[in-house]
Amino acid sequence: MSTNPIAIVETSMGTFKIELFADKAPNTVQNFIDLVKRGFYKDMIFHRVVAGVVIQTGDPTGTGRGGSEKTIKLEIHPDLKHDSAGIVGMARTPDPDSATSQFYITLAPTPQLDGQYAVFGKVIEGLDVVMAIGQVEVGPDDRPVVPVALKSITLQP
Repeated sequence: MSTNPIAIVETSMGTFKIELFADKAPNTVQNFIDLVKRGFYKDMIFHRVVAGVVIQTGDPTGTGRGGSEKTIKLEIHPDLKHDSAGIVGMARTPDPDSATSQFYITLAPTPQLDGQYAVFGKVIEGLDVVMAIGQVEVGPDDRPVVPVALKSITLQP
């Protein structure tokens, strides 16, 4: 049994849980936990859905261009790969050290992201919810036509 922290993600389409890999991505996980504890991830949307690839959230502006104020360095661990659906990683700009609060969840293996983006967790419960979000109708810029809400993220006691 892992002693890694578990995040509970409540959305308008259901709830899922993420194991946070504090043992292999300590800085990235600490940044995420700090944001969760201060209530940062409340009343947001999944602003980007790329069918069969990823869903993305964590931008308080809902545009895909916003985030928290603090950037973190790219943290890559050789054991953490984008090898299945449900892998959680930090989104960023082209600058490798630009991640803030936006994160994505894979809908399939995405090896092209390995070594480029910081993996820091994996969905361990409710993957069906993630997959359902990944199938919503999208318009321009991969934006869901009907918004999918990220209601809150909390830590499992």
